[in-house]
Amino acid sequence: MGAGRVFAYGAAAGLIGDLLLGDPRRGHPVAVFGRTAGAVERVLWRDHRGWGALHTVVCAGGAVALGGAAARAVRDSAAASVALTAAATWAVLGGTSLAREARAIGRALEAGDVEGARARLPHLCGRDPQALDADGIARAVVESVAENTSDAVVGALVWGAVGGVPGLVGFRAVNTLDAMVGHKSARYRRYGWASARLDDLAGWPGARLTAVLAVLAGDDPRGAARAWRADADRHPSPNAGPVEASFAGALGVRLGGTLSYGGRVEHRPVLNGAAGRAVRTRDIERAVRLSRRVGWLALGVCVAARRIAKGRTS
Repeated sequence: MGAGRVFAYGAAAGLIGDLLLGDPRRGHPVAVFGRTAGAVERVLWRDHRGWGALHTVVCAGGAVALGGAAARAVRDSAAASVALTAAATWAVLGGTSLAREARAIGRALEAGDVEGARARLPHLCGRDPQALDADGIARAVVESVAENTSDAVVGALVWGAVGGVPGLVGFRAVNTLDAMVGHKSARYRRYGWASARLDDLAGWPGARLTAVLAVLAGDDPRGAARAWRADADRHPSPNAGPVEASFAGALGVRLGGTLSYGGRVEHRPVLNGAAGRAVRTRDIERAVRLSRRVGWLALGVCVAARRIAKGRTS
């Protein structure tokens, strides 16, 4: 069985596994990686970019090396290769957990339980929940669903298509490191610089594919394309910009604006401001459904691209 078919069967099985099972409550491989990366940080941390770069190389490089070693160990067995790809895909994808958390917050808002929604919001994103009313929480959820569709689903599939199991685990390792040390706090401004820049590079293709698929899969393709073209570059993140702008246009809502992280207030440009309306609670479910459609389309695109590429090189 060729590498293209191994990836196709394994990635499809892994995406179905994520849909049916979601993330385990305990012993998740990403959590294990996070604890390991935290232990490495405690040894290496210095307020210096070089030491942060070493941390990135050790952690992300180690994950890629382990993925490569596992793939080589089973390469003579097609069934084992498919099973390994399926397990790796299931481990790195987070679409079902993303949908569950978003919907739980949506249900709390629909029931008028704003405090309950605030209590759950940190499971999904790093916003200050106490600074948000019901509409602000709904907007934060929709933005998180959009951005994490790229980070937790599409980006992983893209790198899986490029590099197989090492690509899958390597992308998730880089993404996890960015979440841990890539933010601009006093502790990580220098130390997390390399992780943040590497995450920008690794996330670039997945973010653009997510934006394209949101245009194709959304309720308003023209609006999504228009918002992407007009507003993506105004976002401070090179990858979140295209994704959030295309989702905003596809859903017909406004995203961006004033937000607060850990007491730090940011005033971001409004995305789809001219054509969109304010986010409402019901838009959470619409965003989750759009995210699902984008994920399945991404699987098809990545499988096709992998098989075409392997066909040309064989």
